[in-house]
Amino acid sequence: MWTRRYQTILLLVVALSLFLLLSSSPNIAYRVSRISGPRFDPSTGSWLSFNQGVFGGTSRSGKSKWFTTHDSFDNLISETTTPDGSPSPGFTIFDRIYLYNGTFYVVTSNPDSIPDRELILARPTRNSEGLLHQEEAPTEKASELQVISPEQARDILGSYAVVIEGTSFIFYDTKEFTGHYYHFWGEIVLGAMRIYAALSLVPGIRTPLPDPARFLMPNVEGRTWRDRAGVNGPLMRAGFPSSPLELSDAWDDFITVNQTFVFERAMIVSRRAAHQSPWSSEWYKMISSTMPVPVPKRFWEPLRQRLVKNMLGYLPELDQWGRLAVDSVPADTLQLVEDHDDGQAYRRWLPPMVTYISRQGAGRRLTDESHQSLIDAMRGLESEGVIRFQAVLMEKLAFRDQIAAVAGSAAIIGVHGNGLTHQLWVPATPCSTVIEIFHRPAYVHDYEMLSRNAEHKHYAMWNDTPVTYPEGEWYSGVNYGEEGTFHDNFFPVYGPAAAQPC
Repeated sequence: MWTRRYQTILLLVVALSLFLLLSSSPNIAYRVSRISGPRFDPSTGSWLSFNQGVFGGTSRSGKSKWFTTHDSFDNLISETTTPDGSPSPGFTIFDRIYLYNGTFYVVTSNPDSIPDRELILARPTRNSEGLLHQEEAPTEKASELQVISPEQARDILGSYAVVIEGTSFIFYDTKEFTGHYYHFWGEIVLGAMRIYAALSLVPGIRTPLPDPARFLMPNVEGRTWRDRAGVNGPLMRAGFPSSPLELSDAWDDFITVNQTFVFERAMIVSRRAAHQSPWSSEWYKMISSTMPVPVPKRFWEPLRQRLVKNMLGYLPELDQWGRLAVDSVPADTLQLVEDHDDGQAYRRWLPPMVTYISRQGAGRRLTDESHQSLIDAMRGLESEGVIRFQAVLMEKLAFRDQIAAVAGSAAIIGVHGNGLTHQLWVPATPCSTVIEIFHRPAYVHDYEMLSRNAEHKHYAMWNDTPVTYPEGEWYSGVNYGEEGTFHDNFFPVYGPAAAQPC
């Protein structure tokens, strides 16, 4: 009997103690209220019912306009910033940019700090078949992006936002360009990574920068973003194995939820906006706008190394002369030799590999005579032990073998064309070289810009004349040569001259 009475008294004492503790500690009451029951407002010392918040009512859009004290700061509507000052049109980084009903909202009390809309984003149009087309119209005030004040944000966005954590890369291209190896990797991805890397030079930015958490392509449906050769998708998976790529159907989900979302950090990449850069009128490429932006040395190397290792299972290592470390490739391919002085294995280096990416089975190729002259000149250097040489038809190789062919190369050579995008997987060394064959006097900057980002020496080859420019200097403008020659099938090159840079 006493035991039961004692237990009852003890329970009452414990219950009373908990009540007094909660009443005297707003923070504890607040934490408990997050689980269930009415919520406690530590700022006023009062309890909130389920239907009561700090801000009552709804916005003109009918959305909830209040938040309760159990919301974290990240969920509240605060101002949008551009952490890097937006140095490159078409590649714009925002911290806390909002998305509601398919429209981006930049919330700021200082609109002059935000770039003009046409330098950020543009709206793809639809062609006669109703398909999204890259001919983009300027962004309208009520269309893809709006700049609003904090006061306007309360009416338009409400006071609660669903947080999209991490850094999101939002590619606004359509399938015309995402479905092409050079345009996707050599312009969109490379340009975005260059501007993202530049962020690490901004004072106050925490480094190292995390990988992009996700890639979004609102204007691309299904598999249409994949290129005909089938390389874009596998490269994305090898380069960013933990970062999903979401397309227009995922973008539609944001709209269907009918809630405000906030991206912690997002880069909006827009081709038309990038072409508003004055550098685009000089070099005529989307990535042109990113080239004047300072970046850390070898910013591309970490991604290149990870992608190559994830593709091959190993990472070929080159020294400063472009020689291959034998022990950096599979042992069943190349073996270490013994140092006869002490019987210990020493590190062996093989001569630099020169890879000729042949287009003899496709359009825009060398004349048969030039093709053979080039091979003969390279084989001559190989017989002297100066280089190793391989001629490859990429379209005949398995994709893994394509990456292996260039990842161990110190130099690649080929006619201007999509295959030279493979230079992105060539290691950065003082001797790394790209030789791009043109008809004299044609000159375009597509693959030279890739070379400068990947830190390779670039040569334009006009038959028997190599042309190169040091850092900080460029060929002025572009030149497509004599009419009808830029894409023809009869490119000349003098093999011994092409072998000189090697």
